[in-house]
Amino acid sequence: MRPVRSNGDEGLTLIEIVFVVALTAVIAGVAIPLTGDALDDARTCAAARYLAAQIVSSRLDTVNRSRAVALRFEASTPDYRVTRYIDGNGNGVRAAEIRSGIDRPDGIPKQIGDDFPNVRFLLAEGLPDVDGMRGTGTDGVRIGVARILTMSPDGTATSGTLYLQGRRAQYAVRVLGATGRTRVLEYDPGRQAWINR
Repeated sequence: MRPVRSNGDEGLTLIEIVFVVALTAVIAGVAIPLTGDALDDARTCAAARYLAAQIVSSRLDTVNRSRAVALRFEASTPDYRVTRYIDGNGNGVRAAEIRSGIDRPDGIPKQIGDDFPNVRFLLAEGLPDVDGMRGTGTDGVRIGVARILTMSPDGTATSGTLYLQGRRAQYAVRVLGATGRTRVLEYDPGRQAWINR
């Protein structure tokens, strides 16, 4: 039997308050990790799309300039530093010509983590690459020894794949050399396969 209040106010019992607090804690405990994973996936996807857009923009710039434009990936701490270069003498962007100043930078070097925290160039250990091969290493920049992704005025580009990893999400930006076409892929752990995004 509930006590009767003379002023007509209805209140909550201690048990009801404890129940509401416990239910709120359970819902928050479930929602926060899901939100964290969703934010990580969104951030990593945005980084992959940003990188793909930089490649497409450089490709368009190549056509406008009638000169090769390249993105150079230099090993740095904590991750690769990306710098855009313009061909200075009509023979493509080359590491030796970057060192000598013939091929000049176009903009400042950036790391992907500057704009997308917790995202870096990396292929998670144990995952297959986009060709389905396992055990190929964890290096996220796979575009040749010089690590220079060049877009040429004839529409071709350096072939390769750039892997971006967030805390849990794994993406890849694939460049097909003969056409310069760029695709964004996501690794789906449920299917254990790379899918187009």
